[in-house]
Amino acid sequence: MTPPALEISEWAQLDDGQRRRLLARPAQLDLAATRERARETIQQVRESGDRALLELTERFDRVRVESLEVGAAELESAAESVSAADRAALDIAIATVGRYHEAQRSAPLSIETAPGVVCERLELPIDSVGLYVPAGSAPLPSTAIMLAVPARTAGCRIRVLCTPPRADGRADPAVLYVARACGVQRIFKLGGAQGIAALAYGTESVPRVDKIFGPGNAWVAAAKQLVAADPEGAACDLPAGPSEVLVIADDSARPDFVAADLLAQAEHSADAQVILVATSRELFPRVNEELLRQSGQRKRSAIISGALANGRAIFVVDLGTAFEVSNRYAPEHLIIATEQPRKWLAQVTSAGSVFLGHWTPEVLGDYCSGANHVLPTYGYARSYSGLSLADFTRRITVQQATRDGLAGLGPVAQRLALLEGLDAHAHAVAVRLGAAQVAAA
Repeated sequence: MTPPALEISEWAQLDDGQRRRLLARPAQLDLAATRERARETIQQVRESGDRALLELTERFDRVRVESLEVGAAELESAAESVSAADRAALDIAIATVGRYHEAQRSAPLSIETAPGVVCERLELPIDSVGLYVPAGSAPLPSTAIMLAVPARTAGCRIRVLCTPPRADGRADPAVLYVARACGVQRIFKLGGAQGIAALAYGTESVPRVDKIFGPGNAWVAAAKQLVAADPEGAACDLPAGPSEVLVIADDSARPDFVAADLLAQAEHSADAQVILVATSRELFPRVNEELLRQSGQRKRSAIISGALANGRAIFVVDLGTAFEVSNRYAPEHLIIATEQPRKWLAQVTSAGSVFLGHWTPEVLGDYCSGANHVLPTYGYARSYSGLSLADFTRRITVQQATRDGLAGLGPVAQRLALLEGLDAHAHAVAVRLGAAQVAAA
């Protein structure tokens, strides 16, 4: 299938409404219908449990599974079916991601904020976590690494993984290899909104967890937002839906590199989005030529064509404007393919992860650079960060005051309590100050 060429838009010639439409995500165009469908799926799982999961798996994944949970025999078989070379690559990726997340551990915090008053912060792992590893048209053992490694590093006691089954009713062997290597205790062949619902509310087989992690398609993203808004549901990491990349390029960019990066994101799914923002008019036709040439060599050409149909090519007069466009879009992945990429890093205010220079393909971050590839999409990079070790922990504050410490700082608390009209608050300090005076006498 011949991919469509990226149609060039000139940013300076567009009004604000045209710019907003140009940067709209395709997956958000029917958001209301997607949320309603996800809501119906969640309700079905809550009402019918495992029976609903089996029915929904057969309907959406077109496969009837014998058991929702992956057993010991399937785990053993999976490990044997992954080649030695693939196991070695997965092990290296697990190690690099582990090193990066291990370095994120926070030192214990304890500070005397006033004489005799100490404040501390304890960091504790979330007790039970659900790890969602999408499959769709391709398995993603890399996502299993990005979720299972920080969960293990943080020390989460219960780690449950859900991933859609293949056509043969089994889970992807590489995903299972990673899960076992990272100490995931239970694995279920579940995908879509039904997998999120099972993790959030529990069923006869699937344990309920405290927090759900992982990216997915538009229905998974909608389901995560719905269960996170329900007090009876589960917290979720961040809005992570269909993949997206924005490339900022100048005259120094290589068309073959840029096209390869765009194609790498486009092959994820037809609702992925790729955007090229460049200061060079000559670059666009050369990139389109490379897209045509390189896409003919790719196995997932139909998916690529679907994604490129939603792609964008935007000409800007200078790099300053390019970063204004990027920050407005707030991409999941931002590639700075310019002559001096680090010079422009300070201009980035909204992006999930940034890739500097011509020799840093986004794919490196997908697999093995060490940084986490679970990142905010839909423009949520304006307010959310990519996944990190801190997301798998809770922080509890601790305060302790001596008698002298209360004597020094207590009157401040009294004054502020009375300022707010809360005299019982003030009394809780006053009764202690009175007792302290009696004891001192």
